[in-house]
Parts: sequence; structure tokens; C-alpha cells
Amino acid sequence: MKSVIPARKRRQFAQETRLAKVRRARKIDRILARVFPDARAELDFTNPFELLIATVLSAQTTDVRVNQVTPELFARYPSAHELAVATREDVEAIIRPTGFFRSKAANIIALAVQLVERHGGEVPRTQKELVKLPGVGVKTANVVLGNAFDTPGLTVDTHVGRLARRMGFTTNTDPLKVEADLEDLYDPRDLTLVSHRLIFMGRRICHARRPACGACPIANLCPSYGEGELDEHTAASLFAYGLTYPEGGWDFD
Repeated sequence: MKSVIPARKRRQFAQETRLAKVRRARKIDRILARVFPDARAELDFTNPFELLIATVLSAQTTDVRVNQVTPELFARYPSAHELAVATREDVEAIIRPTGFFRSKAANIIALAVQLVERHGGEVPRTQKELVKLPGVGVKTANVVLGNAFDTPGLTVDTHVGRLARRMGFTTNTDPLKVEADLEDLYDPRDLTLVSHRLIFMGRRICHARRPACGACPIANLCPSYGEGELDEHTAASLFAYGLTYPEGGWDFD
């Protein structure tokens, strides 16, 4: 759908200076902080090991689906020591609903073995060591560092990448390049929460196929406004995960 942003506004976005882009990015984050005051990692976990395993399992599936299988998984294998000696068939049976269960089972068992043999069963606290583990990439490492160890970092998943492009903060599709472009816009201390808010926004409002533009709280700050549903009430009906549209609309001046 062709953008319905006024021509003057489109030119403003096109000619935006770096400072203006930083100001816009941070204003969007402040608004999203009000829309999603409880934005957080939506995987259930009680310690770094559980978060690491759950994040590996979340590839190509939803956090909801992962949260359905991890209670049984962690009851059977509460630490790397137990998981390292598990049989692959037993683990596969538990995590089957997450999809790609054979490769995921192999990865998390191998991951547990390395945690025991190289790190005394503990999850390492650096990205350099985390990405050496089977099934762990930069995204997974940043999730663990930001949410288990309070080390700020961006998690560039499909939602963050999509929103970054729609908002004009990057033209890249490679997650590492998107991460670098976004890191240039925010206070480093805020990066973990920035990720959470963008993910919440992507899951609940700015959908991949049909974004709810007509009920979007950052519509006037987004150069892609108009790509999705413009009717206010229809757009609000697209909200997901229990998010409700306030009567009278958003009020963020």
C-alpha cells in the first residue's frame, strides 16, 4: 500500500540528520515505554541456564510454545549436569512441540556437555564464550547477557529487524548490521529494554503482514505509516497478546 504520509513529512524523514534520527528513536522508545511498561523477556526462566536453553529452543517457534515445554524439561534436567547425561530420545520427546526437535535436542545436550566440561556447569558471562556453545549465536548470547546478567545489549530478532527498517533506522537485513545501526541511536544502558519494547510492539501492533497503522501510538513518527490497516477501529482489532486500545486513542504529545 502506498504511504499516506504527507509529502512534507516524507521529505522530512528522507532528509533527517543523524541527530534528528537519534531524537526520533529515543522519543519512540519513551512512548513505547508507556505503552508497554512491563516489557520484558517473555520466556519463563529462573536462572541463566534455563534462559539459555529456552532461548535456543525458541528458534523458529513462539515463546508461548517454549514456555509450554520447559517446565517438564527443567524438572527433569534442572542444571547442565543433568542435561549433559540425558538421552537424546528423552529430550526429543519433551521438546517435540517446539519444532526441529531433533537438532534442538542435540544442540542443548551438546551445549550442556560444554558447560560442564569448560565452565563447571555455569553459563559464561561474555558474548565471546557464549557464542562458542552449540546452537548459540549473537542474538541468543545478547538475550542471556541482557536478561540474566544485566549486561545491556540488543536482541535483533525478526520483530526488531522489521521495525527498525519500517521506522527508517536501517536498510540492512543482516542482524549484525541492524544491531550496529540501532546501537548508534540509543544510550548503551537502555539497549536491553529497547529490544523488549520493539519486540512487544512487533508482536502486538506492528505485525509483519498487516500492521495496525490506524491505531499505532507512534504513527506520526514512522515513515512507513500507511503500509497497514488505516481504519482506527479495524486496526485496533488487530492488536494481539491481550493489548487493548485506549478509549479516545493514545495521548502522547
